[in-house]
Amino acid sequence: MKWTQVCIRTTNEAIEPISNIFHENGASGVVIEDPLDLILERHPKYGEIFALDPEDYPDEGVDIKAYFPMNSSISETVAEIKQEIDQLENYGINLGQNKIMLTEVDEADWSEAWKKYYKPVHITDRITVAPSWENYQPTLKDELIIELDPGMAFGTGTHPTTILSIKALEKHLKPGDKVIDVGSGSGVLSIAAALLGAGEVHAFDLDEVAVKSTFENVRFNHVQHTVTVKQNDLLQNVDMEADVIVSNILAEIIVQFVADARNNLKHGGYFITSGIIQAKKQLVLDELEKNHFQVVGMNEMDDWVAIIAKKGG
Repeated sequence: MKWTQVCIRTTNEAIEPISNIFHENGASGVVIEDPLDLILERHPKYGEIFALDPEDYPDEGVDIKAYFPMNSSISETVAEIKQEIDQLENYGINLGQNKIMLTEVDEADWSEAWKKYYKPVHITDRITVAPSWENYQPTLKDELIIELDPGMAFGTGTHPTTILSIKALEKHLKPGDKVIDVGSGSGVLSIAAALLGAGEVHAFDLDEVAVKSTFENVRFNHVQHTVTVKQNDLLQNVDMEADVIVSNILAEIIVQFVADARNNLKHGGYFITSGIIQAKKQLVLDELEKNHFQVVGMNEMDDWVAIIAKKGG
């Protein structure tokens, strides 16, 4: 079967919304080639993690590649995708070059090739994220291993925003805590929370494919007795007292449910937000202050920020 590879050269900031646009328009797979990932090869603590080839990456910006069946409507599909991407500028998202490139490929060339970019990564001193198809053996004492198959549609758990989220969970989550994961994607944060000792985890995502991906990865990691997966729009119609709420999505989305997060947290509970670029940090901080959260920590990696806030008052 022939496929059309649609590649957008853009910015790190635009990865999440453009990937979502691709998926909503029927993409059968998404690959992200981000030069920042190459930095992990020279990690000062863990040494070489990836065997990546810099030639596969753009010199400037980020390449987001999606795959669509080649048919008579592909031109219309691409035109609609480009229009939706252009509209992201209305939300203050920097699209960079915003250059689109089309390539014809065979199914065998992409359905497995993307996996070469995904290798085990030590996220923290305790937690390692590994692809489900590799026979990874623990190398650290008391190592917690999250095995993921992102299904080509969601993150592999190695992006800076995910790493920051997991580190915050590791620091603030206590055994037996009730956790809500808003925008679960592949389920990596829900699984991390369960492995770290959460008593119950509620994973929410609006996207049906994300819900399925989370559910499958939760079962694969044998934490289905702790993690409940449900399709839901952010925290709408959710009413529970959680100890921790974690969300790794865009700043523009986070500010939409800060009030709902407060209403669903116990007094003294933690609200961990990630997926925030430096330029949007103040936007989230202002909304947290408006809703009487106390910011107790901020972690940064590359151009990304995770904010840890506590419910008080």
